[in-house]
Amino acid sequence: MRIMNLLRRPFQIIRADLRAYLLINALVYGVLLLGMALAMIFPDLHAARTSSFVDGGQGALVNTVIGNPWVFGTTIFVVNVFATALPLIVLPSLVIPFAGLLVFVVKTIDIGIILAPVNRTSALILIPHSPTILIEFQAYALVMFGAYLLGRAWVRPATVDATTRRQGYVRGLSRLGRLSLMALVLFVIGAAYEAVEIYFLVPLVLGA
Repeated sequence: MRIMNLLRRPFQIIRADLRAYLLINALVYGVLLLGMALAMIFPDLHAARTSSFVDGGQGALVNTVIGNPWVFGTTIFVVNVFATALPLIVLPSLVIPFAGLLVFVVKTIDIGIILAPVNRTSALILIPHSPTILIEFQAYALVMFGAYLLGRAWVRPATVDATTRRQGYVRGLSRLGRLSLMALVLFVIGAAYEAVEIYFLVPLVLGA
């Protein structure tokens, strides 16, 4: 019963501010598509960012763990949560209202540039990778929605029936925490699917 309540509460929070939740989703996926569009308009930009990714620390990390599906999936989860959602969305928003939204928008444009289907191979890979994008970015959208609710409660405590900014901050933080639990579930699902995608679906698509 307690687990069901934990899962039910995020949906209640979403229903209470459905318009804001939908706008956050439009922002997240829209900016991702903007990054892809920029890469297709400026191919050199895509080439430069892809080269930087492959030659950088993230590319080296992928090469290290790619041989084991379990390690790969776990690494994807850790990167999504502890190297992206937490430092880019949550932590900035704990210090400055709405700061994490701006930081992640910039990050999302960069991700879109890297994932853009600029040639036949990347377009084929994007087919099995699309569910990964939908799942993982929905998780990011949930965290961003929580960061928005935190910032709004902090700036306007009355929106959460609070009388002080400190009280508003605490109540907003509670909403962020509940939404983050739901996001964690999606991050687990996304990481598991991405492992299946990389080891089974991508080779199947490229070999077709």
